[in-house]
Amino acid sequence: MRRTVRAALEEAAADIDRVDARVLACHLLGVGRAWLMANPMHVLTESQDAQYDSLVARRAMGVPVAYLVGTREFYGRDFEVGPAVLIPRPETETLAEAALARFGPGADVLDLGTGSGALAVTLACERPHAKVLAVDVSAEALALARANAARHGAIVAFALGSWYEPVAGRRFDLVVANPPYVAAGDHHLVEGDLRFEPREALTDGSPDGLDAIRAIVAGAPAHLKSGGWLLIEHGYDQAGTCRALLEGAGFADLVSVPDLAGIPRVAGGRRE
Repeated sequence: MRRTVRAALEEAAADIDRVDARVLACHLLGVGRAWLMANPMHVLTESQDAQYDSLVARRAMGVPVAYLVGTREFYGRDFEVGPAVLIPRPETETLAEAALARFGPGADVLDLGTGSGALAVTLACERPHAKVLAVDVSAEALALARANAARHGAIVAFALGSWYEPVAGRRFDLVVANPPYVAAGDHHLVEGDLRFEPREALTDGSPDGLDAIRAIVAGAPAHLKSGGWLLIEHGYDQAGTCRALLEGAGFADLVSVPDLAGIPRVAGGRRE
């Protein structure tokens, strides 16, 4: 016997979060939340019924909702995501805001470790006259980032390689990065949604999770124009260390930007 929307949601709520259950149902049916709530007695087809059970089962196993539906919203835009890239987080919108406050039309912007391209595409959409270059070591991630740029009509250039390798000899007005910064032994890496995200996008394998940030800070002076900014997202407890790294590299006007929860999330400085 085929289920109604209400029955399917109630059964799903026994295994997964109710919000997740609604998101999966909306995705499957191609409708919005308002339609879902207004049509609780809509009867699912046999195919929809089976597909919904499959989605709920995969979510119950821990597969992130973003991977199941294929998209995640970032800065008001939907971005295609998949297992090859980190799922964009609300915290990274703090990095986007900090970046947008520090460059204008015609600026040369470099996004290191672009992943899904959420940050690079957002910056290009918000500042269409800027020249944005996005770098990633993963060809699969770059393919997804290119698709997201096309999806939003953003003009972004892409380059394959590790950190500054593809941009030797070039200088930028702004360098942004959301690098891996989780310590190698952090228990969160084997819990929840993180189990399904690419490990190399979460941790660089170092005991304190800061090797990637060290490399980015160390290489920044050679790739920034005079007065150019470096902005890096970091972990909740890494603000002090990041500030020390920036000081050691000779950056001025150091900033620490908190996220919406008040947690220091972005460290930055200006090259004199």
